[in-house]
Formats: sequence, structure tokens, C-alpha cells
Amino acid sequence: MNGDLQERIEHWFAQGAAAVGNAEAEAAFFELRGKLEAGELRAAEPDASVPLGWRVNGWVKRGILLGFRIGTMTEMGGETLRFIDKHTFPVRKFVVADGVRVVPGGVSARSGAYVAKGVALIPPSYVNVGAYVDEGTMVDSHALVGSCAQVGRRVHLSAAAQIGGVLEPVNASPVIIEDDCLIGGNTGVYEGTVVRKRAVLAAGTVLTRGTPVYDLVKGEIYKATAEMPLVIPEGAVVVPGSRAVSKGKGAEWGLSLAAPVIVKYRDEKTELSLVLEEILR
Repeated sequence: MNGDLQERIEHWFAQGAAAVGNAEAEAAFFELRGKLEAGELRAAEPDASVPLGWRVNGWVKRGILLGFRIGTMTEMGGETLRFIDKHTFPVRKFVVADGVRVVPGGVSARSGAYVAKGVALIPPSYVNVGAYVDEGTMVDSHALVGSCAQVGRRVHLSAAAQIGGVLEPVNASPVIIEDDCLIGGNTGVYEGTVVRKRAVLAAGTVLTRGTPVYDLVKGEIYKATAEMPLVIPEGAVVVPGSRAVSKGKGAEWGLSLAAPVIVKYRDEKTELSLVLEEILR
């Protein structure tokens, strides 16, 4: 069934501006959006047959871009809180049966985002279109889940955590946070970085495609390549660090550059420190 939807999305995306105002193009997009919200489609999904373990569904991203292309500006909201955005992407509405805890005070999940039962959205936080947030996860205050980002089960995105999104290029892997990770406050995970299961990112850690990560435990340095994004190993505990500049003015001035460091892998002591997270969920 998704094969038919993929064909229609690809067709109308290829039509460019000719898709604007076309009822069939709009119907195809709304079907895609509904399947994204239901978790029946994903911008990226686990696939053991590929080296990264995740497969990007480029046609789904093209479908989201189609929604922006064909959308028209419209007013949304009530008398006191009013918004202006494309009519194809209204704010998601939740009901008790959804099993999502949406705390008062300014939470927004865009339509086309999947938010599973048992998720807690703490204000102010934002979940963008195409994102997938799995069961038992907490999206804490000032946290962002970017477009098409994939967040696993029982993840805690702490206050002000920024999980970057990506729509273009359509074949680029989005940021992926696997199950049971703790993402500390004021962290930033960007540019397709993959954080494997049970990893812990300490507060203030920033990971990008150009960020080398130094593993003090295994004596290795992890970097993105032309084919693969930066990947944080399963169970790694990553803290902000620095490395000295060894040449030129940087060395003369005693400067250092940010360098995330893996200082340990999760053990019983780490687990005990996370008991409070489980209670809060």
C-alpha cells in the first residue's frame, strides 16, 4: 500500500509548481502526513542490512517537502493565541487516549510528527514534522526534536537539549538517538549524528559531523566519513573536553578546541544515577 503512496508522492514532487493547488497532490500529502503521525511511516528506520543499521526513506522527506510546496499561508489558533503557517502543517492535537502527557505552558508538536504513548512533553518544547519520538521518552523544557529526527524508547532529552533535524538533502541521515539514552542539558546533536543505545551525553556536549570524539577507554578517535556520520558507541558516557592547538598562533596563545571525550561506559553506578529519571517518567 505504501508503494502506491510512494509513487504518487514521487509523481507530484516531480511536478514542481504544477502540484500547487492540485487536489490529488494534496490528498497524497495528507495521506503521508497521517501515516507519519501514526508511526506507520518513518523518514528513517532500523535496517540491519545496511552498515549504519538505519535506512533513510528519501521519498518520505520528499513528501514532507511537497507539503511545504503546496501549502498556503493561513491563520490558525484562537482569539488570544494566533499563528500563521502553511495550512498543510497545523499544530498536532492530542487527546487523552493518545497517552501523551502534554504539560501546560507552551508545547508544540507539528502535524506529521509521531509521538508515542507514554511520551512526556514538558513546556516549552518543540517536535517538528517527520520526527519520531518513541514510547516512554521525555522531551524536557526548551528541548527541540528537529524535522525527521528519530528518538528511541525511554530517552530523556534534558532541558535545552537540541536534536537537529534535516530535510535536505533528502538522502542525508537525520539525527538518531537510540533507546535508553540520556541526553544532558544544553547538549546539541546535529548533522546526522547517531547516538547508540544506552549512551549518556553529559550536559553541554556538542556533536556535529565535523566533531572528533576521543575514547579514553578504548584508545580510539571517532569521526564522520564521506559515507558514514559520526556514531557514538553503545553505552558510552561522553563529556565535554578540550584538545590543545599545537601549531601557529593557537599554540602560541595557549588555545584549545572543544573535544567531546568518552570517559567511561555505563555501569552499575551510572545506572543508579539514572533511577530518578525512571521515577520522573
